[in-house]
Amino acid sequence: MKLRNITLGALTLCLTAGVCTPAVATEVEPSDSNPLVIGHRGAAGVAPENTLEAIKAGSQSGAEFIEIDVQLSKDGVPFIFHDGTPARTTNVEDIFPERANDAITSFTWDELQQLDAGSYFSGKFVGAKIPHFDDVPGALTGETGVFIEIKDPAKSLGVEKVVADALANDEQWKALLEGGKIEVLGFDAASNERFAQLAPEVPLQQLTGTVPSAQELEHYATYADAFGTSYRTLDAAGAQRVKDAGLGLGVYTVNAPEAADEALALGVERITGDFPQQIDRHLEGQKVFPANNGVLISDAVNDVPGSDTTPENGEHVILENTSQRTIDVSGYLIRDAANNKLQIGEGYELAPGAKLRVYSGPGTNSDEAFYVDGAGVLNNDGDALALWDAKGKLTDLFAN
Repeated sequence: MKLRNITLGALTLCLTAGVCTPAVATEVEPSDSNPLVIGHRGAAGVAPENTLEAIKAGSQSGAEFIEIDVQLSKDGVPFIFHDGTPARTTNVEDIFPERANDAITSFTWDELQQLDAGSYFSGKFVGAKIPHFDDVPGALTGETGVFIEIKDPAKSLGVEKVVADALANDEQWKALLEGGKIEVLGFDAASNERFAQLAPEVPLQQLTGTVPSAQELEHYATYADAFGTSYRTLDAAGAQRVKDAGLGLGVYTVNAPEAADEALALGVERITGDFPQQIDRHLEGQKVFPANNGVLISDAVNDVPGSDTTPENGEHVILENTSQRTIDVSGYLIRDAANNKLQIGEGYELAPGAKLRVYSGPGTNSDEAFYVDGAGVLNNDGDALALWDAKGKLTDLFAN
């Protein structure tokens, strides 16, 4: 499944059919109507984000590209990591107890290598390390390309040149670039402009949380080839403004088939998500979960009066058995987009047509309700959820 072939030469570059940067014009024809699928942080829904394990999973998913985030360590080493601190996705509290909320860029490369970046996701990934930027090409399989997001450049001074130099001089990165398998992106417009000056031959994408004015988009088009935003904030008018500016259009983070359909209806050309294999299957007209037994996430109540963890009546996810047989859902796991977890206790069976409310806060368990009694986890403005069975198999996706 390909939207376009990106052709690169010494002085040629184009990302959108017939729309190119002024200095490097060439025409690229789309090969079919489906968008590019990009695995977010590798494939962050099925493996610990931005690790080699996630990159391998994303590369094997059917996605054309995987996306990574690059930052610089205190001693100038480029590494792959998303957050501004190590608290959420590493065991930093065990290794450096006083530094959990310190900037990730305040750690040296040697210190970063002491952290476990996999066990937060599951026991299957204990010991996964924070990768070096140059480890990424070797983890790819097939024809997978890489979207390289420059993350928080103000805290990684000079990161644009480090990335540009690697793409120009490292044999593996250079081969990917020459094969049309690289796009650089970021939220910081000044950083993107610096990168465009350093490497005008490299495809570049400007990210913002919402679609700005036509004037702002016209400015982006002076140095960028594409524009990306949250699918939750994109509407038809915004999509048209992007296209009128001559920019390719992408969205993040699309984690359910229905969300992909909404993006497609707006003419999106790039879809980035944590579950690239499932989105790819959906776009190809295949069954997304061939082994699903009928238990689905039918709804989620993210925002309730008062606290999200109000006893008995807090936020919750609703599971439904759509099959014709009783199913034991003991041990089933619900994850949200930030990898918060709600796991169902023992002794829960769903009869055909029955529903189970899974609450993040405290309450009295019953046949229709299970209370995890933890902190609230669901984003009140909408969240993406994944359902895993007791054997660790992904069985459903939901977004609201």
